[in-house]
Amino acid sequence: MTAPAAEPAARPAKRDWRGKRPFWGGLLVTLGGAEILFTLKAPLPVILHIGMQGLAGYLVPAVMVLCGLLILFNPAQRLFYSILALLASLGSWITSNLGGFVIGMLLGVVGACLTFGWLPDQPLRQGRQRRLDRREARRAGA
Repeated sequence: MTAPAAEPAARPAKRDWRGKRPFWGGLLVTLGGAEILFTLKAPLPVILHIGMQGLAGYLVPAVMVLCGLLILFNPAQRLFYSILALLASLGSWITSNLGGFVIGMLLGVVGACLTFGWLPDQPLRQGRQRRLDRREARRAGA
């Protein structure tokens, strides 16, 4: 006699949490803002200081980090946060070392676009649904 087939492992809680929100978009926006803040604290020879200096240079990337965290922890308002993050990312070009030497600005723009395009509770695409069906059939047959 063979032992009964083991139940499939439960989906990890972290993956389930990530699946219910625009995780990668929020992460990229947060990393973009953090990178811009980091370049503001760079050693003196590296700093360009193009544009407004002072509060705006720190405020814009701080808004990006805040929007990224809010996207992760409050995905119901993702559209507003993504538009605000996009505007802050583009504004960092003027206020914060050319948008953190372009890298932080690009991370913020890509993350905001990913977040804006994310739709919750979408049905699986045909290919993914077929793979899932085959996997379920194998489990049932085993």
